[in-house]
Amino acid sequence: MLAIWSGFLVLVGLIWLSRHAQVSRGGRRQTVLHPGLYTHAAERLPRISVLVAAKDEQDNIGRCIGTMLAQDHPDFEMIVINDRSVDRTAQIVDELAAGDARLKALHIKELREGWFGKNNAMREGVEQADGEWLCFSDADCRYTSPRLLTVAMRHALAENVDFLSVLPVLETHGMWERIIQPACGAVLIFWFRPERVNSPHSTDAYANGAFMLIRRDAYEQIGGHEPVKAEVNEDVHMARLAKQHGLRLAVVQNRGLYQTRMYTTFGQMWRGWSRIFYGCFGTPVRLVRTLLFLLLFSLSPWLSSLAGWVAVTARGFDQAGAWLAVALAGSAAAVVQWTVMLRFYHLSQAGRRYAISYPLGALICCGMVVEAMRKLLGARTTWRGTTYRGNQVV
Repeated sequence: MLAIWSGFLVLVGLIWLSRHAQVSRGGRRQTVLHPGLYTHAAERLPRISVLVAAKDEQDNIGRCIGTMLAQDHPDFEMIVINDRSVDRTAQIVDELAAGDARLKALHIKELREGWFGKNNAMREGVEQADGEWLCFSDADCRYTSPRLLTVAMRHALAENVDFLSVLPVLETHGMWERIIQPACGAVLIFWFRPERVNSPHSTDAYANGAFMLIRRDAYEQIGGHEPVKAEVNEDVHMARLAKQHGLRLAVVQNRGLYQTRMYTTFGQMWRGWSRIFYGCFGTPVRLVRTLLFLLLFSLSPWLSSLAGWVAVTARGFDQAGAWLAVALAGSAAAVVQWTVMLRFYHLSQAGRRYAISYPLGALICCGMVVEAMRKLLGARTTWRGTTYRGNQVV
């Protein structure tokens, strides 16, 4: 049995070794938008309506609005939809709207039946928008370059893209953020490889709701937010609808354009990422496969190496037998995994030195996937003050 397990660990090591080629291809093929692009003069750019839903975002909304209104795009409006906030969000938005005609404030008092909060808020905002393009973003975003809208808009036009999602750079300040966020991102990459998402010949679809730029007629073609009104991860489902309707979908990285701090506490990360896994994967088969991937390919090299060397130490090299093979194969697989994650953490701008924490992050991800399974089976989840069970508001 130990011989079979050591053989499996060799296979795991070889699979991780092959990931180096995937990381290299991903690095070459993945488009990265940055402030230095599209600096030459351009003809008239389409008008953009930027829509941000905000629920209890008093700590973030001022920064979000201020950095968006600093954009150099010549023709845009910003619509902030205050979604039943009980803190100072509404007051902050109203004060800022009074000082800039480009900013509109909407206030939602009640949730429309059958709709989830953010989806309902965005629907309300679109009804008031007059842009040729719609840009959906989040209240916890900080737009670090005034060229974000211009670069994204010109890239979409240059590449004939109907639906463009610019991925955020994740701000990570605390220890748990640095351990958990990159590991969760790696799980998403496992399912949503950028080269497949961006290929019109693949059905794989993904988008990140932190920044989605879509032609208004394309938005209307997929039915707007109506088909995703009761979806937790409406961004991914909208991306799938776009591909199903034959629209051009593109997901790109950014460097220096904007960033977001998704969660600040362990509890927020646990609830948030389990909700994301539930919404993105959405079937028992995918969740089980994700859990097996984490257990067998991410954790087994480290656990096997530890168990193997403990056995070798206890028995001595002369008596260790097959345990020595397990220890060596597990250690080799763990080292190869670590070298792959070094490159992945660098490309994702998470910082190479945190790559060694990936096994702990993967272990926590396992718990989040199990929590996502519970949600799929009907367990309640509370997010932004609203409680959901499956696709129903409780």
